[in-house]
Amino acid sequence: MQKALLKYLSLISAVVLAMQVQAADVIYKSTDNFYSSGVTASEGSVQHFDESGARIIFTVSTPAQGNYTVGLKYKNTGKSKNLFKVLVNGLPVNDISLSPSGDKQWKNALQKMALRSGLNTIIYESTSNTADAVAIESLRVAGGLALSARGATLPYQEFEAEAGTTNAQISNYDTTYLTPEAESSGRKFVSLNTQGHFVEWVAPKKANSLVVRYSIPDSANGEGTTATLNLYVNNVKVKALNLSSRFAWVYGEYPFNDKVSDGQGHRFYDEIHIAELNIPAGAKVKLQKDADNTAAFYKIDLVNFEQIDSAYSMPKNFVSIVDYGGTANDTTDDTLAFTKAIADAKLKQKGLWIPAGVFILSNPELIELGDVHIRGAGMWYTVLQTLHGKGGMTGKGVGKVTIADLSIWGEKTFRNDQEDAAFGGDFGKGSLFQNVWIEHMKVGFWLSGGDGVFIVNGRIRDTWADGINFAGGVKNSQISHFNFRNTGDDAMAMWSTGSTNVNNNFRFNTVQNPILANAFAIYGGQDNKIFDNIGSDTVFAPAGIAISNRFKPFSFAGVTEVRRNTLNRTGGVEPTYHYNIGAVWIFADESPIDAPIVIDSLDINDSPVDGIFVSQNLKVANLTLNNIHIKNAERYGINLNVTGAGVFTNLIVENAKSGGLINKNSGFDITRGVGNLGW
Repeated sequence: MQKALLKYLSLISAVVLAMQVQAADVIYKSTDNFYSSGVTASEGSVQHFDESGARIIFTVSTPAQGNYTVGLKYKNTGKSKNLFKVLVNGLPVNDISLSPSGDKQWKNALQKMALRSGLNTIIYESTSNTADAVAIESLRVAGGLALSARGATLPYQEFEAEAGTTNAQISNYDTTYLTPEAESSGRKFVSLNTQGHFVEWVAPKKANSLVVRYSIPDSANGEGTTATLNLYVNNVKVKALNLSSRFAWVYGEYPFNDKVSDGQGHRFYDEIHIAELNIPAGAKVKLQKDADNTAAFYKIDLVNFEQIDSAYSMPKNFVSIVDYGGTANDTTDDTLAFTKAIADAKLKQKGLWIPAGVFILSNPELIELGDVHIRGAGMWYTVLQTLHGKGGMTGKGVGKVTIADLSIWGEKTFRNDQEDAAFGGDFGKGSLFQNVWIEHMKVGFWLSGGDGVFIVNGRIRDTWADGINFAGGVKNSQISHFNFRNTGDDAMAMWSTGSTNVNNNFRFNTVQNPILANAFAIYGGQDNKIFDNIGSDTVFAPAGIAISNRFKPFSFAGVTEVRRNTLNRTGGVEPTYHYNIGAVWIFADESPIDAPIVIDSLDINDSPVDGIFVSQNLKVANLTLNNIHIKNAERYGINLNVTGAGVFTNLIVENAKSGGLINKNSGFDITRGVGNLGW
């Protein structure tokens, strides 16, 4: 009797779980997610889980922290079960056994999972070299949220200053280099110049944190000034924000410096992050210049409202840096504690926990990472503060690395290429970086090797050089759902230097206001991709997307693909070659580009110059442009100055001031497909 009752209850539980899965809000397709270690996609699913470490990583979103029913849709055409490890946000949960399903039948494997609000990763990794019979079609999360179709899915609501309510001056729209308008999001800002000037927004949701992008005057010697600006919620002053120009202004020609005497001051903006606020939904949030706010001006570009979760707790099977001498919120260097803790964690086969607080890393020797799991209490809570341009971490190509839930802050005030990246080197096979925030470093990520590395859900802002660069030898890797803002060089680059980059993807990212170079760039390499991104407001030597063999990379091979992207107000002056470049720049520099380039489903809006620019008089032999809409280019829709050939289909140019097409070289042959308009 008792056995029958237990069997009945088990059946009821399975039915309830199945009903919950059927009522799920969102299905996440496997082919839209990240997979590595031999896994391939075909006919709407991913297969070949027989290689060591074979895995798929689903990125899912939920409205609140809690337990969710998750259903994995799979097929197992083999005769035996296959066991998969399951990890949620990098931490192991109960494994799952995928039983045989027959040749045609799809099955649902159901689990309850504790998920965070916002983005989560759910990893299914094969434990067997006999899992070649398994195919995974999708993941269904009951009560999940859809991800952004293009650009990063971000946890905050962003508002331009000029879209708020203000009694102050809204700037004109301007893209001219060395003006603050050119470096502003949307090319406009609000300037609070006089006592009583304010800008105000209505919070759409409850928030407990705020990010403000602002500019105040620099000091006469270029070392920075400070000033306060008052923050109000529902007309009640809650805080005086302590602002600084220290990490903003630079001067002179590229690579720029901190010498006011060189003139040409720019890089006007920095950001401040404020937590522990109480902003109800519908509240009025105001920044106001009062009598005690003494800067000559406060240029406000934008704000981000965010509801952040409480700090995370140390997981099981971790050791804490505190037990090795690490001390938070003081002035002592914690590098030695960090290295000791990593060594002991590896020995004990445990992870390294860094609790909430600021820990200082300033040792000239890079912290070596390999076969280690490091995580903090959340990127708003755990901060690794680097000093003197040092304190970065390097991968040695040994073992899998997981880094999660922390921030890395630098403190340098201009570019010095001898200083550290936050993360550099070769991070081996199957590494994961999740929920990481990098600011005021020379570079966010500078990878020189790595296979199947997945970087997801984070922010890279105010760097002095690149945001991320796959700088040779990176394979089968991807970065997704990151926000880049105010980078000092390419926000996102793949540069095949030293060895070739192969089959990498920049996917679902949002780039804003790189002050130098491009939003997205591929320099040589094989089968690399830029999918589903948004890039905006490039400034100097910039394209929105650059496909180029500049800087002597390994040659293009395979097919370079650019699909489903949006570019807003990108393109501008390139001083080295003394011409303006377009929102898309295909650049055959020093040698022809013979391998195919495919650009499909692209929206180009309001370029200050050309929509698409193909340049340098050499051959671009195999160019496909398809489903492209170029709107409001200040010069030409399409500007060609190469030999070669291309097929252009469904390419629409609307309101290009100088005309739809200029083809300066009779040696470039255009095959016109259907659906072209405006050129």
